[in-house]
Amino acid sequence: MRVRRFPMSVSLRLVSTLMLSFLLAACGNKPAPGAGGPPPASEVSVVTIAPTRLALTNELPGRLEASRVAEVRARVPGIVLKRTFEEGSNVKVGQVLFKIDPASLQATFASSQATVAKAEANLAQATLKVQRYKPLVETNAISKQEYDDALTMQKQATAELALAKASRQSAGLNLGYATVTAPIAGRIGRAQVTEGALVGQGEATPLATVQQVDPIYVNLTQSSTDVLRLRRAMAEGKLQSAGKDAAKVELLTEDGQVYPQSGKLLFTDLTVDESSGAVTLRAEFPNSKRLLLPGMYVRARLEQAVNEAALTVPQQAVQRTADGASVMVVGADNKVALRPVKADTTQGNLLIVTAGLNAGDRVIVEGLQKAKPGAVVKPVPWSAPVADANIGAAPAAASTPKTN
Repeated sequence: MRVRRFPMSVSLRLVSTLMLSFLLAACGNKPAPGAGGPPPASEVSVVTIAPTRLALTNELPGRLEASRVAEVRARVPGIVLKRTFEEGSNVKVGQVLFKIDPASLQATFASSQATVAKAEANLAQATLKVQRYKPLVETNAISKQEYDDALTMQKQATAELALAKASRQSAGLNLGYATVTAPIAGRIGRAQVTEGALVGQGEATPLATVQQVDPIYVNLTQSSTDVLRLRRAMAEGKLQSAGKDAAKVELLTEDGQVYPQSGKLLFTDLTVDESSGAVTLRAEFPNSKRLLLPGMYVRARLEQAVNEAALTVPQQAVQRTADGASVMVVGADNKVALRPVKADTTQGNLLIVTAGLNAGDRVIVEGLQKAKPGAVVKPVPWSAPVADANIGAAPAAASTPKTN
């Protein structure tokens, strides 16, 4: 067999090429730094679900109304002589507000007094005549007819005296009405007449209006649908009534500020307004500083029911899609799972979950963009911001319950 020989330079070149190929292959199979294991678990903030006692609060629109309103009117005809109050001031019961010219009324009263005096004299004369006739009729000195006529005249004089006294009383009342007084205590508005005005001529002329604004009422409206849903939940035992005396009412003024004093619920109307489909509720608030004025638009936060074992999550933990609401939960093995839930009602920064979660579940609040179903995560407790923590501690307004 003939062996072919290669030149020395060619042999060295082949050996070098083979060694270089082995080195490159070794370098290519070496793992890159940091790629020797699985990626580190993403950190997410979670809350652990626990049942809590929660007062359900609804925020309802309303208008302020004076607790008592009295229209001061002229009850007798005459010329206004004087206005004795300062417009916009507080008045007391019985305080003099206007004085009407009493001249004609005094004359009428004097005439009625004279009529009374005349009736009293006639009665006295008739009584004396009966007294004289009584022994005479017993001895047949006069006829029975004459005595009966004397008795009739006495009764007639008695009736005329009673009529005269009633006329005098009426005249006295009218004379008293010439001095117009405040029927209730409160704040009086502007005067609707001035001195020299003729009032009470054929009708009771309005003079001013007195309103009692401490306490003050707020009339609220709530849809009949919400009322029906609330009562059905109470009937099924899901909720308990807050009670008439226990129901707190918090007021928010037109500028968004919370009124410093809480009110109480007085009543809920039994009928539904046909035009709006709403039910009227009335609450009462103290108003000693007169900060609240009748006619102002307000919103009231009303505690209507209590959930003894409510499951709540922060609103940011709930994801909503066309398929409904869902949350991301972390299991015992720290794996993420998607959980459909039913969250119908908001309570401040919280959502009340009625289905889909159980006590002890860990729900992701922050880091949702890092969490995918099936991924392993590192859960850490979630800390609510200061504003949200305050809302959670003292629940603010709940929106109208809505179904997903």
